[in-house]
Amino acid sequence: MKLKMIKPHLNAVFIAILLTCSGAKPNGKNKKTKQVVPAIECNVRAGKINNSEFIAKCPANCKETKERVYGTSVFASISSICNAAIHSGVISNSGGKVIVTKMPSQVSYKGSFANGVRSLSLTSWRESFSVSVGKPKKGVNYPSSLDYTPSRPTTVKTALSDSTVWHMTSTPEPTTTTKTTASPTTTPVTTPTTAPPTTTSAKPRVTVHKIREAAPDSDDNKPLSETSHTKETLVESWEPESKSGFNAPGPDLTTRVTEIMSQGDPNCKVDIAFLMDGSWSIGKRRFKIQKDFLAEVSQVINVGVAGPMMGIIQYGDDAVTEFSLRQFSNSKDLKPAINKIVQKGGLSNVGKALSYINKHFFSDANGNRGGAPNVAVVLVDGWPTDKVEEASRMARESGINIFFVTIEGPDENEKQNVVETNFVDKAVCRTNGFYSLPITSWFALRKAVQPLVKRVCDTDRLVCSKTCLNANDIAFVIDGSSSVGTGNFRTVLQFVANVTREFEISDTDTRVGVVQYTYEQRLEFAFGQHNNKADLLNAIKRINYWSGGTSTGAAITYTADQLFSKSKPNKRKIMIVITDGRSYDDVRAPALAVHHKGVIAYSIGIAWAAQDELEYIATDPDKEHSFFVDEFDNLYKYVSKIIHNICQEFNSQPRN
Repeated sequence: MKLKMIKPHLNAVFIAILLTCSGAKPNGKNKKTKQVVPAIECNVRAGKINNSEFIAKCPANCKETKERVYGTSVFASISSICNAAIHSGVISNSGGKVIVTKMPSQVSYKGSFANGVRSLSLTSWRESFSVSVGKPKKGVNYPSSLDYTPSRPTTVKTALSDSTVWHMTSTPEPTTTTKTTASPTTTPVTTPTTAPPTTTSAKPRVTVHKIREAAPDSDDNKPLSETSHTKETLVESWEPESKSGFNAPGPDLTTRVTEIMSQGDPNCKVDIAFLMDGSWSIGKRRFKIQKDFLAEVSQVINVGVAGPMMGIIQYGDDAVTEFSLRQFSNSKDLKPAINKIVQKGGLSNVGKALSYINKHFFSDANGNRGGAPNVAVVLVDGWPTDKVEEASRMARESGINIFFVTIEGPDENEKQNVVETNFVDKAVCRTNGFYSLPITSWFALRKAVQPLVKRVCDTDRLVCSKTCLNANDIAFVIDGSSSVGTGNFRTVLQFVANVTREFEISDTDTRVGVVQYTYEQRLEFAFGQHNNKADLLNAIKRINYWSGGTSTGAAITYTADQLFSKSKPNKRKIMIVITDGRSYDDVRAPALAVHHKGVIAYSIGIAWAAQDELEYIATDPDKEHSFFVDEFDNLYKYVSKIIHNICQEFNSQPRN
């Protein structure tokens, strides 16, 4: 009897021991360890993190920080992780988790525009990475904290002169070094040598580099410009041997300095082609002066992937590319390349040269970046030997900004020999003097370096890169009154989407905003809120029908305050009002007010809309800006007409 009672008790104890040893929970389920996702800032670059694969969480609003991204799909490790993820569509601007996978270096990285982020092109970089949706893969353990490359300590050692200082920084030794032994009181003499084999000596290796140091208020992430206030600096990089227990990871100082220097001037982001005169009439001496001029321009303009990129075409009887936009990514390499150019001879066929650049030079294969204005600077000795008007017109219509630098132009006795009179005025983008630099003699050419650089870098005035499709702020003002109805309102939104689809959409191209109104007004979204076409079309689709009265006048005033008051100065302001009935308030005064502010107003009336109000709203002439359809389903007929009128009006503007 006792044995029977003890047996169940022993069984219970045995089961309890098994459960304890197995780690099972009372409910029979093991609790899964939660993945800890480390947070990173918008400006963190992939190269600053040593992990080969990791998951990280990006904050919101990284797109507004405009951190640089290089490449498409596969990015250079100098790129911001979060902005690369937005560019790829892995996360939105509201932030989120992203998986980063390191990859080998690429031969080149091609820039593109996607999801409101403009990525840049880069010829090569030492490491790459890709981004994917932050959903952990099965069986992969991601680090809960990230291994960052530490910043190297930098200390001022002693001053050599008023403009020179010594910095000592711990960095790995490059395979080829510039060795020196120098005291603070003598100028070091540098000679390139190959690095010796690794030894076990504890003595540090010392490398002295000559770099440009920015002014005290410069930012580490901003490129160093030759035109900014700089001073020359000698920098020592040194590394104790591995036995000392310290081995600094990450790129060395030379690489970092080269990285900064090669970015270029971001305030002068243009793709620029110089057309140099190689005709026999110029002579060898003046051809050399021309090369010296271009070499000096290349140094002042501060070439780099985040700033201007520069190519050169030499023309004579025909044109030939000396080097393309993508061939050199810094000013240092450009100078010797320019000095090696050999005169080709022939006539001064500028017209042929302009046709050549229009058809062949500004292509993606040659390094054209798309988001940077195209500029062509023509240097001509005297005058062209062919006609330029038609070729330059075609180039301008392609968005190429044409500048002419004429040296020793024709005098009164020589004008009879000019093939095309007023050839400069016929060729350049506008005849207001901004695009033409007449130089009296070859020996005065050098004085034109600074004025020319200043003009080609003034991107707000490069009007030829603006077209009717990329130069607008467009506000749609939509009637959401009760008489419209849900079905018809969806038809109106489809019309808005169809018009929008025809434009080039980005923060630097055309921007779109929408206001819906009844008795009241509602800003559906503002200019620049959706900076790519896909997001914008989705936002239009998501607009909800409101229902109510019809106060069109108040809606126009509201649009002026909420949208056009924030319009960019170099944008054409366009308002498209869509209504199906007479307004309960006055439309004349509000319409007149926006007309006076430079807004081009279109009115589209449907069914019971009042013709007189449509004409008040529309910019003169009414027949080009006011339209009427008897039913909502016929709205589609005016999509192409509105686009045509917008472009015709843009293209008919005087060039002066």
